[in-house]
Amino acid sequence: MRTDLSPSPSVTRTSRDLAFQPPPAIDQVEAMIRISLFLFPLLLGVASTATAEVALRHVGTWASGIFDDGACEIVDYDPALQRLYVTNSSKKNIEVLDLSDPTKPTLIKSLGFGDYGAEANAVAVNHARKLVAAAVENENKQEDGRIVLWNTEGEIQIAYPTGPLPDHIAISPDGRYFVTANEGEPADDYSVDPEGSLTVVDLGEDGSEPTHAELFQIGFAGLPAAMIEPGVRIFGPEASTARDLEPEFVCIGPDSRKAYCVCQENNALVIVDLASRKIEAVRALGFKDHSKPGNGFDASDKSDGIAIEPRPTFGMYQPDCIVAAEIGGVTWLFTANEGDARDYEGFSEETRVEDLKLDPEKFPNADELQKPENLGRLKTTTSLGDDDLDGDHDRIFSYGARSFSVWNDAGDLIYDSGDILERTIAEREPDDFNSTNDENGSRKNRSDDKGPEPECLAIGHLRGTPHLFVGMERHGGVMVFDVSEPARPAFAGYYNHRDFSADAKTPEAGDLGPEALVFIPEKSSPNGKDLLVVSSEVSGTVSVFEVSKE
Repeated sequence: MRTDLSPSPSVTRTSRDLAFQPPPAIDQVEAMIRISLFLFPLLLGVASTATAEVALRHVGTWASGIFDDGACEIVDYDPALQRLYVTNSSKKNIEVLDLSDPTKPTLIKSLGFGDYGAEANAVAVNHARKLVAAAVENENKQEDGRIVLWNTEGEIQIAYPTGPLPDHIAISPDGRYFVTANEGEPADDYSVDPEGSLTVVDLGEDGSEPTHAELFQIGFAGLPAAMIEPGVRIFGPEASTARDLEPEFVCIGPDSRKAYCVCQENNALVIVDLASRKIEAVRALGFKDHSKPGNGFDASDKSDGIAIEPRPTFGMYQPDCIVAAEIGGVTWLFTANEGDARDYEGFSEETRVEDLKLDPEKFPNADELQKPENLGRLKTTTSLGDDDLDGDHDRIFSYGARSFSVWNDAGDLIYDSGDILERTIAEREPDDFNSTNDENGSRKNRSDDKGPEPECLAIGHLRGTPHLFVGMERHGGVMVFDVSEPARPAFAGYYNHRDFSADAKTPEAGDLGPEALVFIPEKSSPNGKDLLVVSSEVSGTVSVFEVSKE
């Protein structure tokens, strides 16, 4: 059964309108939206219980025994050896787990970095070349990091230099390219703000030895102004494009020709041609109009009830994760719109709506709006909103979009999930709605911030149908959507391996803080069944779930 629960949220682009089909008359649109919002909880209840299309069944967990210290962040799978590779920032290594029995993931060994760096921010397996690669930051984050390369038996082959703070690594499907997103994050006092960049390692078409690979550093200095779309956030002390763009997460298209990199704080997408090693575009991702029906959210941690309502704010998409997939012969991009603020000792954009001076004409109800139970507690930015530069805010912006989005390969928005994530949690787990990830009994703790915080994504085919798995960092859990029609994703299930009644620091609490998802298709699976691996940073666990389509 395909249950299409997608609203039609309105989206504000920063520089141009998207080409959509001519809409029906306004009164018809409003009527349809009101009907869909009324029916949403009923439809969702059917889709997420007995008639759910996709079910997750927990089969096994490996627990590091380390709570809330980055023990299990990013994970990848080697089908040839049936092993998982997991970053462990707490122990500053890569944990290698035997997954031959998914019910009992077992630690085999740990991989160290030698003298090549402090800790790994990401790990990826090059299946075609039988290599494991990690993005390793320097002890001084503002200095160059490394791509450390092992063979799958755990022997270091080589280390390539990257820019400062390589935060993520991707490997092309054909195995030719390694690409890192080098964030170039400033020092806390902003005394040093290194340039962001991407590193490309080219192993060649013929499968050259790692020692013969070509290495390219791609920065943003000298880019033509026309290449940077208006609306890309360049801000902060003595900001420049080169220093201010901070690559966060990178993926590579299914044809291995292009890399797509999100710069989270900048609310931007960078598109890179890998053959020429040139940046093609720096796209502004725009803003989500939360005042439109279907785009609402719960805005306060001080109000008693759950109020997922339209708000007079604009959400910056600010994705953390991006994945690419070919569906129907077309490349599509999917983002998890977590949101993030620049909040340093030397500079902070973060404040709350109650502390803004709002324009009296744009917000005649400012006193009511800024009450704690309304929008007053919502975290916002001082870097945007004073459109006419008269000292007050004409618009209110919030971090993230509390959603996932679908984009075409040029970076145009095709679909956004609106308020589906929060509505699902409200319907399924109202007593623990918008909880934080390191404490139980924390209902609505994150409503004033970024809600459930969609963090990680994976694409998997179930009986030939592509599905998107969305992990939520704060509240926990994984939602599943049928994306066979990327412009009309359909809700297909929800599962949260978290016990809100247990002490969050105990194993009984389950998985807290999902950071990465890996889908293992049945043909590559140790037990011949589709699996989903969830790596959770707060609980320090890696859990395995069998995925079935009912």
